[in-house]
Amino acid sequence: MLEISDIRKTFHPGTPNEVRALQGVSLDLKAESFAIIIGTNGSGKSTLLNAVAGSFITDTGRIHLAGHDITRWPEHKRASLVGRVFQNPFMGTAPDMSIEENLALAARRGLPRGLGWALPRTLRRELRDRVSDLQMGLENRLDNAIGSLSGGQRQALTLLMASWLKPDLLLLDEHTAALDPKSADKVIQLTQEIVERDKLTTLIVTHSMTQAVNLGDRILMMHKGRLLHDIAGSERQRITAGDLLERFEEAGRREVDSEAKD
Repeated sequence: MLEISDIRKTFHPGTPNEVRALQGVSLDLKAESFAIIIGTNGSGKSTLLNAVAGSFITDTGRIHLAGHDITRWPEHKRASLVGRVFQNPFMGTAPDMSIEENLALAARRGLPRGLGWALPRTLRRELRDRVSDLQMGLENRLDNAIGSLSGGQRQALTLLMASWLKPDLLLLDEHTAALDPKSADKVIQLTQEIVERDKLTTLIVTHSMTQAVNLGDRILMMHKGRLLHDIAGSERQRITAGDLLERFEEAGRREVDSEAKD
């Protein structure tokens, strides 16, 4: 499904601000896999998602998705295969448009726009039913501007939009980090339900060790632009938040020892 082969990315090369953001990352993600990416700030977590989404072109390496070599594809072309939810609840939607209009755009992505805005009755009914499934009471507010909603409500709708057409790959970049705990728990619950129901291949970046051990079937730990640990199978079933924190501390100790030797 997703094959990443030795990708590298250096920002501002040859300057005092040089950042080696990705240093030879390789990853093979099977269809319907739900992988969690963790790591400290600057480890390359979000950069890896950006590389897959096409926010920039990698310096070297290859990226294949759903049988396509997307390495050189621009971001807008990759959007036909990729759904994405950002950390900021106000990204990914048109705030001045209504809930219904935003969802209609997601439902009709890739189709001819035509000259009129009239929605088929069947699509209106589907919009209402899917919003009702969120259990937030928003099905009675479809005419409201999406920008008038709370962060949690908006993020739930953004998740619905990103997954509407069952993308080949769903990317979630710390999509609950800006929410209050109650809203974050609700969005995580919806995430799990949607991913499992639609069997979506998913990559989620998180700082939450609780999310890391309770979600998905695979944990990817990054450090300094490299994939440090790939935890799956029986090891994934046994691992605890404490185990992950210990691995973070071990990586930090190794880094200190390496710098001391230099």
